Amino acid sequence: MIMEMNMSKEMQEIEAFLLSEREKVLSETEWRFRMRGYGFNLRRTEGGVEVAKLPQNHVLGTLEM
Repeated sequence: MIMEMNMSKEMQEIEAFLLSEREKVLSETEWRFRMRGYGFNLRRTEGGVEVAKLPQNHVLGTLEM
């Protein structure tokens, strides 16, 4: 239970960071490029934007956008 709460809090922090960075750029392509520099791979899916941690490309979750 505690581990799930920590993962949820961590994902909330990541989501807040990603969305704040999205506001700073003009296009989604530029946003994805910048986030790769921070170690995140973003991929557009039907459910939103899938967030994965590089270099293992381990999926962390999906941002509903």
